Amino acid sequence: MAKFLQDICHREDPTRPVTCGMDQVSCVLANGFAAMIDIPGLNYRTQRYKESYDQLPQNLILGSETASTVSSRGVYKFPVEEKKGAKYEDHQCSSYDVEACPWSNIPDEDFALANDNHWTIGQFVWTGFDYLGEPSPYDVNSWPNHSSMFGIIDLASIPKDRYYLYRSVWNKNAETLHILPHWTWPGREGEVTPVFVYTNYPTAELFINGKSYGKQSKNNSSLKSRYRLMWMDAVYEPGEVKVVAYNKDGKAVAEKTVRTAGKPHHIELVSNRNELTADGKDLAYVTVKVVDKDGNLCPTDSRLIHFSVKGAGKFRAVANGDPTNLEQFHLPKMHAFHGMLTAIVQAGEIAGDLVLTAKASGVKTGTVHLQAK
Repeated sequence: MAKFLQDICHREDPTRPVTCGMDQVSCVLANGFAAMIDIPGLNYRTQRYKESYDQLPQNLILGSETASTVSSRGVYKFPVEEKKGAKYEDHQCSSYDVEACPWSNIPDEDFALANDNHWTIGQFVWTGFDYLGEPSPYDVNSWPNHSSMFGIIDLASIPKDRYYLYRSVWNKNAETLHILPHWTWPGREGEVTPVFVYTNYPTAELFINGKSYGKQSKNNSSLKSRYRLMWMDAVYEPGEVKVVAYNKDGKAVAEKTVRTAGKPHHIELVSNRNELTADGKDLAYVTVKVVDKDGNLCPTDSRLIHFSVKGAGKFRAVANGDPTNLEQFHLPKMHAFHGMLTAIVQAGEIAGDLVLTAKASGVKTGTVHLQAK
């Protein structure tokens, strides 16, 4: 049957080989299925890549479904430890990117397989975006969880920290310098709060309120150390976290700063585009943030935000990326999740100005002006 289906693919498009995602590795190695398919693809099972390569005639392996690391944007769990199947009272997962399901793995394993073995030809990460359904590891008796947490980007189209880990490894043409976690932790003063940096540079130095925690360089001492810079002994104190990145020649070439947020002050709106086509269909995605008076994100804020649109368009939807949130996407109101959400507006069929307004109790209103042409 498998050969029959593959032959149909070849007949319809003889220019491309056929692949298939396989997670029952023992079965497909024993029954010849994996040897028959043009490009054998393994779902997870990183520990069996080498075994499969040694047994199969194709001399290559594709990661047809990889990682399934789980995380919730803006959520960080302490102590920072690698875990599989971890569950918490808040039904979230840690954005330190060290948690996976019992059958899956963290991204670093897939990076290492690709770097160390010329016969691996790429991977399809599960998943690019979160999606409704499959709320692993909260699969049983875990309502209100109803959204996956596998995504590199959350349900509101907002990148998680993990986005920058992948970017730092895969994007060789653009600078990546990303700090986690946020630095607003009332009640954690004096406690160890590890700082991770995802960057395409080999070395960086961490400063907390001007005090150096030393330089870290990517190295082979552990799997994560190959791809992440980690200061596991960093201690939280309110103020400023700064990272200075160095290139391979030891020259300081970039820096990034994260500051402790003050009192929530206003709503900031940033659209992914300023002009829309007046066809009654075109959309703009507007990132919504609750920020302090200096523009720093308030990463613990969860206030209810109301939206309205005037002019040449209409409100379409809103999402906040919280996998436990039961508010309806189509209504013009939603609570922020860790200070952020995304609103979508749609152009009308008549050209003109369009104004999205976001209001919430206790902070100044935010607006963004767009044009439908």
